[in-house]
Amino acid sequence: MSSAAPAKAAKPKGQLGGLSKGRQELEVNKLFRAMIKLGGSDLHLKVGRPATIRMRGTLRELDMPAITEEEMKRLILPMMDERQLEIFYAEGGADFAHVVEYENEQGVKEPWRFRVNLLIQMGSPGMVSRKVERSIPNFEGLYLPPVMEKLTTYDQGMVLLAGVTGSGKSTTIASMLDFINHRERVHILTIEDPIEFVYTEDKALINQREVGVDVSDFKIAMKHAVRQDPDIMLVGEMRDMETFETAMHAAETGHLVFGTIHASSAPSTIGRILDLFPREMHPALRSSMGFNLKAIVAQKLLATIVDKPKRVPIVEIMIMNGTIRKLILEEKDEKLFDAIRIGKEEGMQMFNDSLYGFVTRELISRATAFEVSPNVEQLKMMLKGIDVKGPGIL
Repeated sequence: MSSAAPAKAAKPKGQLGGLSKGRQELEVNKLFRAMIKLGGSDLHLKVGRPATIRMRGTLRELDMPAITEEEMKRLILPMMDERQLEIFYAEGGADFAHVVEYENEQGVKEPWRFRVNLLIQMGSPGMVSRKVERSIPNFEGLYLPPVMEKLTTYDQGMVLLAGVTGSGKSTTIASMLDFINHRERVHILTIEDPIEFVYTEDKALINQREVGVDVSDFKIAMKHAVRQDPDIMLVGEMRDMETFETAMHAAETGHLVFGTIHASSAPSTIGRILDLFPREMHPALRSSMGFNLKAIVAQKLLATIVDKPKRVPIVEIMIMNGTIRKLILEEKDEKLFDAIRIGKEEGMQMFNDSLYGFVTRELISRATAFEVSPNVEQLKMMLKGIDVKGPGIL
């Protein structure tokens, strides 16, 4: 069944946005600099509201008047070039990267990157933008478990990062690729929409392709990728059947492929992938996943109760051992949680294991942990020192 076409935004009369880009300073950059100065992570612009910044997970309005529709157009339309404008008007939204110079305390101007989404809501334009940290943190700096290092060492196959928007998937993958960059002489090819982290080459040769700028779409980028001699590939997001199918083919033919997918947990990622395909393809797809998937890491970001770090990732890690492969092939997905639980010696962990670690280290509150835990009673027992045994899996 075909979905309804998105409502098209009406083009403003007069000069198109984007034509002044690069010729003069954009007015919206003042708001980006305010976000940097305040240590915010996201900037929200909505008609009828003051600019709003997310700080430590909470939205806070700036001390300024509400933005009118005309002001909004003046702020955001000049950010786009002609191609982005066409997408914006045709689809009711556009995604791209934006770079702003910010003068630090030492008087040095530094470039900051932002992931920008422009949208139409209730007929009016708006913006949501996320700040991309200037340096790529290592696993310890991100408070990720040591097993993440192991997930970068496969010769071929697929490693998926699962989570909702804003869960830190892109940062974790960037850390994994940069770990490889500092240790192996390999060719890393990324296909992103848009490019977020820009890597500084060390031992690896790195090519980063931005969809819509360097290549027209994911399909063509993936078609070209296998001819570009990559050892390791990053596919920005597994958003449809064709992208996943092509990425899986690359994993089958000797490449190590990293990708992200929207899913709430590691086991539920299997069902999320299957949902991309017609039912008659599921048996073959399960077989392909069983042999080519190496690991799935599901992630959520939580605010801390300390000054640094401000947020930490809680992660669920499912590594494809013989037991998990067998459960996937036999369509026993409901038993995957128990397989993760008994696979701790191989580096696997559940969300509750991650929550338990951060609570005992006094980085997050018990209330926060209980709020996001998938099994609150189990977590309470863990915090009381009671070892929780689950049912058998076979």
